[in-house]
Amino acid sequence: MTDTLIRLLRDTDWPEVIAAEERAYAASGLSEGGEALRSRHRASPSTCFVLEDADGFAGYLLALPYPLFRCPDLSRASDGAVLRREQSNLHAHDLVIAERARGRGLAPRLLRHLEAAGRAAGHRTLSLVAVRGSEVLWTRLGYRARPEVGLPASYGAEAVYMAKPLDRAPNPADPTLGSAPRAEVG
Repeated sequence: MTDTLIRLLRDTDWPEVIAAEERAYAASGLSEGGEALRSRHRASPSTCFVLEDADGFAGYLLALPYPLFRCPDLSRASDGAVLRREQSNLHAHDLVIAERARGRGLAPRLLRHLEAAGRAAGHRTLSLVAVRGSEVLWTRLGYRARPEVGLPASYGAEAVYMAKPLDRAPNPADPTLGSAPRAEVG
């Protein structure tokens, strides 16, 4: 795992990001396409990351400030001007680990990186939408389901909104850090 670098997403990463997103979500109808993905990055380039290892692209995470208890609709692009005003919540919109890199604890590592970036920027919470039954993975990482939050239809009937406070530093002895084998946020 130490040979895997987390860095900011670059323009040259888009072909691999779009291909990974399509492989992860197209079969379930959750793929949002390149323009919507790029709009998430344009809204907050400092919170969009790529995993890179000795074999190259290993995954990505797109996150952006978004009002707590709301989330981007998968069927439309994000409006960066509106989102830049949001300062309390950071939304982990999409996380995909490349097939060849799964099972190495990279998703939790990427989320811990995002949490640190969120704390440093003054965000108080981190949210996400769990899709395809992944809420059990996110629960182990400290996220709590908020079933009362209505979601856009584009996420499907089984999606669950989840949130986590960022008001304290993580405890390195916490056994949940690194326990999720594979995670995708839609």
